[in-house]
Amino acid sequence: MQDIFNYSIFGNTIYTYMVSLGIFIGGIFIVFIFKKYILSLLKKWANSTDTTIDDLFVKAIQKSLIPVFYFGVFYVSIKSLILSPDFEKGINIAATILITFLVVKTIVSAVNLLLQSYFKKAEDTVQRKKQLRGLRGLFTFIIWAIALVFLLDNLGIKITAVVAGLGIGGIAVALAAQAVLGDLFSYFVIFFDKPFEVGDFIIVGEKLGVVENIGIKTTRIRALGGEQLVFSNTDLTSSRVHNYKKMERRRVVFKLGVIYQTPYDKLKTIPQIVKDIIDEQEDAAFDRGHFASYGDFSLNFEFVYYVTGADYNKYMDIQQAINLSIFEAFEKEGIEFAYPSQTLFVNRVNPEK
Repeated sequence: MQDIFNYSIFGNTIYTYMVSLGIFIGGIFIVFIFKKYILSLLKKWANSTDTTIDDLFVKAIQKSLIPVFYFGVFYVSIKSLILSPDFEKGINIAATILITFLVVKTIVSAVNLLLQSYFKKAEDTVQRKKQLRGLRGLFTFIIWAIALVFLLDNLGIKITAVVAGLGIGGIAVALAAQAVLGDLFSYFVIFFDKPFEVGDFIIVGEKLGVVENIGIKTTRIRALGGEQLVFSNTDLTSSRVHNYKKMERRRVVFKLGVIYQTPYDKLKTIPQIVKDIIDEQEDAAFDRGHFASYGDFSLNFEFVYYVTGADYNKYMDIQQAINLSIFEAFEKEGIEFAYPSQTLFVNRVNPEK
């Protein structure tokens, strides 16, 4: 029996192979116990909480750490044998590649989960889904590119000159495409800060319209006249943007004037008449009304009220109803609206007799 255990195959005895096999089977059993009990408990704990960090942690263990455990068991068991230099080098290269792959996969999964959790707080629109896919692809490319550089460096491939060349080339490209890169970074500012979204009605300077598309370089707005306005993202992030979609209620100020011949008693009733009319309108809240000033040809009143919501058509419908009701009420009370006019006073002078 002792001779059988000491029998050598490829530089290792039967006993050494049995020890290596025992290490492999024992390691596989330990990983199985970990998956069966510990990982199941962690899943139950993650499902019982409202946070996403623990879900990310459990998924990272399941997708990346478990394969690492399996490979670690194989690596430890195989390293207990006497290996040829070439075979051992091949095992080390395979271990480096596998660990790099699993680490990068974990990082990419974490980034994707963080993006998904961020998007869950926002409205789930088609535009948002497109932006999410675009950002996923961009971040995945950057992470894999960095991982490839580290992997080649760990495998002994001299990449210093390549990295230096890419750095010089990158500086040249950045200088040549400064405007494009500026718009790209502005796109990320718009994406994460969300000063406006697709469907919002915005005003930029003297231009106004509805946002149709937010691209990597430009944002397209449909103007009220029907034409499409194209803004660079840098212009939008450096400008003052009025976003009416986010307006919870609209403040409305309007004025009216009556003639100077209006009696004092009727003049006092005008604020109350207009207040009652505004209070009758649905989704309109009266704020104030005053006899504001003496004009050249009119006694001027100023009124302020609020309209709930940002719908412009709704605001105009309410304003129209108010105007018609004021006209009707003034007609009943005999109050006349003022309009530009001049009164000439002529004195007749008798000639000397």
